[in-house]
Amino acid sequence: MPDTVSRPGRLEQDAHRLSAIGDWTLPHYARLRDAVARVHEAESLDLERLGELDTSGAALLVDLLGPDTVRDVAQWAPNLPAERQALLRAVADASRTPLFAPPGPDRGLFAALAALGQIVEQLARQQLQLIAFIGLTLSTLLATLVTPWRWRITSLVAHVQQTGLNAIPIVALLTFLVGAVVAFLGATVLRDFGATIYTVNLVTYSFLREFGVLLAAILLAGRTASAFTAQIGSMKANEEIDALRAQGLDPIELLVLPRVLAMTISLPILALIGMLSGMLGGALVCALALDIPPNQFLAILQRDIPLRHFLVGMIKAPLFAFLVAVIGCLEGFKAKASAQSVGEHTTSSVVQSIFMVILLDALAALFFMEMGW
Repeated sequence: MPDTVSRPGRLEQDAHRLSAIGDWTLPHYARLRDAVARVHEAESLDLERLGELDTSGAALLVDLLGPDTVRDVAQWAPNLPAERQALLRAVADASRTPLFAPPGPDRGLFAALAALGQIVEQLARQQLQLIAFIGLTLSTLLATLVTPWRWRITSLVAHVQQTGLNAIPIVALLTFLVGAVVAFLGATVLRDFGATIYTVNLVTYSFLREFGVLLAAILLAGRTASAFTAQIGSMKANEEIDALRAQGLDPIELLVLPRVLAMTISLPILALIGMLSGMLGGALVCALALDIPPNQFLAILQRDIPLRHFLVGMIKAPLFAFLVAVIGCLEGFKAKASAQSVGEHTTSSVVQSIFMVILLDALAALFFMEMGW
């Protein structure tokens, strides 16, 4: 019958060498650790009377002798069983491997180029996702248009109220103030040339072509796109979107299309309100600071400003609305099941929406300028 009695491990040192005796296992770890700590240096160790050995005991032997010595255990302890030699070598190898890899050296220009490449790759993937989501939205829209019983009229009206009606005060106030500022700046510059009358042209041109639709789109990007992302992201975190799919409902048709169509309806109306409010702010400044009465302001507007400038501004509104709504919805679907992820994607949707609106507005301005419109 084999002997299963535990023999507490210990260290013995005579006049010639140090010996490891008994079981070097986890139950005896605390006492063996203290014994190893009392030994300052050990160049050799006798393992002839070593009993049981596990990973904790092997780690103490590595601390006692050092990893390099333990790796050569086959040379100075040839009678030790092969499995124990393998255990000691494995623990010695593990002790030589750092838990955390040290940070790589900073390569200066190469590191900056690598970081730039990662950013460009991330942006490219982001734009590909956006293009794919736009295609999915348009295909779902076309499939829904031919089936009127699938239209979500109630949801569409609710989102029109949220994105359009509730945003009228802030859009009107902001564009009114910006119109007043533009008129003040124009009057300040044009006064030196005796041409303050052209402040009317400056205000009307800027708001009909650019500021009316641009300010409304930026406000909706910050106000509505973030709301879309937070709503859809919260639904995804709560697994409500998975529940919709389990019931056979299409999340694109149910959640995205009403928001996109509502934004497409609301932004042209808000852009028109922004144009009128901006010109009203400019007219007020002209009346108070430049002695240009409102009837003269309207006469110049009617006589010198062609209709095409109004059309140029309004043409951009549906495109801006579609992009802002799609980006807001896409970022909501990309959110993970955590509040931090929802917040990060909400911020990302605002930044992307404003960037895309300004970029497209710049490209449209260049295009219309080259076309002579």
